[in-house]
Amino acid sequence: MTSLPASVLGLQDRGKVKNNFWADLVIFDPNKIIDNATWEDPHQYPSGISWVLVNGKIIIEQGQKSGKLSGKVLKHPRI
Repeated sequence: MTSLPASVLGLQDRGKVKNNFWADLVIFDPNKIIDNATWEDPHQYPSGISWVLVNGKIIIEQGQKSGKLSGKVLKHPRI
């Protein structure tokens, strides 16, 4: 997510890398990303994602799932 969708949805503390904002980050090398999904098996994670942080917690570290689930559903009154 970037700051524009976060702003449109009224998510005041997301969408930017900034002090006191939630750290939702995906770190990757665009030359190493591989889409593993197919028509037959569409729910496959891509290869090449190095790190994922959700709410400041490491979810994927050096391409490996940590097993932690720190996300939550964010609701907006118009959705």
